[in-house]
Amino acid sequence: MTVDEGVDITKTQDRGVLKRIIKEGTGTDTPNPGCQVTVHYTGTLLDGSKFDSSRDRNDPFEFNLGKGSVIRAWDIGVATMKKGEVCVLTCAPEYAYGATGSPPKIPSNATLQFEIEMIDWKVEDLSPGKNKGILRHIIEQGEGNENPNDGALVTVELEGKLASDGKVFDTRTVTFPIGEGSENNICEGVERALEKFLKGEKSRLTIQPKYAFKSEGNSELGVPPNSVVEYTVRLTNFERVKESWAMDGPEKLDQAKIFKEKGTTYFKQNKFQLAIKMYKRVVNLVEDMIEDSSETEESKTQAKEYLVSAHLNLSLVYLKVTPAHHFEAKDHASKALNLDEKNVKGLFRRGQALLGLGEAEQALKDFQKVVEAEPTNKAAANQVIVCRAAIKNQKQKEKALYANMFDKFAKHDTEVEKQRAKEEIDVIGEKVGEWGAGEGEWTDQQRDRKPTEFERENPNILMLDKDGQFSNM
Repeated sequence: MTVDEGVDITKTQDRGVLKRIIKEGTGTDTPNPGCQVTVHYTGTLLDGSKFDSSRDRNDPFEFNLGKGSVIRAWDIGVATMKKGEVCVLTCAPEYAYGATGSPPKIPSNATLQFEIEMIDWKVEDLSPGKNKGILRHIIEQGEGNENPNDGALVTVELEGKLASDGKVFDTRTVTFPIGEGSENNICEGVERALEKFLKGEKSRLTIQPKYAFKSEGNSELGVPPNSVVEYTVRLTNFERVKESWAMDGPEKLDQAKIFKEKGTTYFKQNKFQLAIKMYKRVVNLVEDMIEDSSETEESKTQAKEYLVSAHLNLSLVYLKVTPAHHFEAKDHASKALNLDEKNVKGLFRRGQALLGLGEAEQALKDFQKVVEAEPTNKAAANQVIVCRAAIKNQKQKEKALYANMFDKFAKHDTEVEKQRAKEEIDVIGEKVGEWGAGEGEWTDQQRDRKPTEFERENPNILMLDKDGQFSNM
């Protein structure tokens, strides 16, 4: 290999991609898979003939690195470039367009050269809404092609620090199930990011307060409210949980039991968000079993029991969170009632949700059904009284509102009539003549004039006398 050819940057050292740096870049960072990079390039064959150039078009090229949207040589070579760097990549056919080429400009089995300038890149955004809430910069690539899934048991080495001043607030190795990290002071942003990690990967995460410790901060770790945090995280090991589609009926029921018990434990500890996660896992596991013809009747019955229980519990938790989520509580209670229409817990909780939504009349119907089923249910009887009072109060408000509306309408009509009368007076005044400079006096022209044709045809029209009063002409 001569100096001009450059350095082999392939993992296998098969000389498939040779890199020669023309201009050094700045800093130490390089883009990682998932980043959106912006480059200028010029592509030539080995004989120097140009087949493409973004510079000629004055249009920088953007692509997502490491996602297979460009030839392999680019995914390998661009990942090694620093900001501002200019290099030449010599790409063997198997790392470019192979035996097929790219007619008509690139022939079969062509070795290509690209001069590439790294303009900039955007760090990979892992937040759900792509709002830069969770940014990942890969420091060391992981191995394999599997990621931890929801519920997977992960072991990580991490260091957390405040983005504002670099103060380290957390350094440890910790093992926890994805989705339950808050039990170990792991914020949501780290958990979400870990679902994109490969085993052995080390990455730097920049996490906004929404996905970190929010407006509350974390007094135990010493994180102030509304803090942006940075974590360096290495995923040392993980065990994926079996996906529901890969489980048979008994496995799903066993897992549903575990999640239901976890949800109940978290609920009793007032850890409502964790309880919601657990109960939703129960729903996801068993909701399809009820209509599955391959399941036994016994399994279907047990699945239905778990499903009704999960929806009832979700309804209860949503009523308990602050502020209460009445719509979600109503929705889950209704789903439980679709499976068991006389379920008194479902009726009672839907009634509470409806009352919270201001639908007292509908809530009253649910509470009355509870009382019919359980005449000694004092809680439901009290809610009936509350609903009736709310309905009465609402009707009184509506009555007062309508009365005020009618008063406004009447006042408006009176003003309209006054305005109309004024306009009629103005019209009459124009027909009779204009007032003179003397107050209430007729001009000689007005006094001596002959009646108009209009006035002769309308002898009973009201006219203004010289005192400014109406009189018949």
